[in-house]
Amino acid sequence: MFAQMELSRVIVSELNDQQAIYLREVGGTRTFPILIGQFEVQIINRRLLEEPPFRPMTHQLLKNIVETLGGKIEEVVITEMKDHTYYAILKIKVGDMVHNVDCRPSDAIAMAVHHQPTLPIFVAEQVLSEVAAG
Repeated sequence: MFAQMELSRVIVSELNDQQAIYLREVGGTRTFPILIGQFEVQIINRRLLEEPPFRPMTHQLLKNIVETLGGKIEEVVITEMKDHTYYAILKIKVGDMVHNVDCRPSDAIAMAVHHQPTLPIFVAEQVLSEVAAG
């Protein structure tokens, strides 16, 4: 089972390396924090606060490549946590096939916000339970 989430908050710290994004359950009350790197938080925050850049940045480039090759990124899924590290996949549909592409959650969420409308984001219930218990 998976819970649909949406990006609710981006924390950019100029004092240390502790950057974070928060996901909030769609139609629910649960939240899910993810600590991410400085570069990734800037990419996500810039996309939310500013107009798209004049030339494609990395996440826009990847989106363009997938679409040029006849694919469509359908959703982001945070699938598991191992040794305090989250794992995610991008679900990419090409024709009748759906491919699960392994990626970091921060990159997957950056991809999600580079789409209009934003791609759906899902988190495995097991991951949400582990975070709540931890």
